Amino acid sequence: MSDKLAEFTAFRQRMNERILAEDNQVVRRFFALDTQTYKAGALDVKTKEMLGLVASMVLRCDDCISYHVAQCKDAGVQRDEFFEVFSVGLVVGGSIVIPHLRRAVDFLDKLEAGESAAPECADHA
Repeated sequence: MSDKLAEFTAFRQRMNERILAEDNQVVRRFFALDTQTYKAGALDVKTKEMLGLVASMVLRCDDCISYHVAQCKDAGVQRDEFFEVFSVGLVVGGSIVIPHLRRAVDFLDKLEAGESAAPECADHA
């Protein structure tokens, strides 16, 4: 794992623990809701992760994009499927998504080459 990814993952874990240590049911419930949302249900995990990737692209969150690229890869999304997902994100989000698309493809290339471990999105518990 690269230093940047290791640092990001450690920060996320430390801060999630810190945040969840507070006595705030709204935050705890939101974190639990996020976790439950990506579990298999009427839609399988692969589909939900692809939806998360499109939403992350449209919202232009690089941390979330990388997280969902890695989750999609783990769920069995193939390269041609990634590019269909990327195309949906691009059409919905417009040309402002292009820089994020570049970083997503670069991260996918690195994952496929085995160069990088998956980051964890700061917005996902």
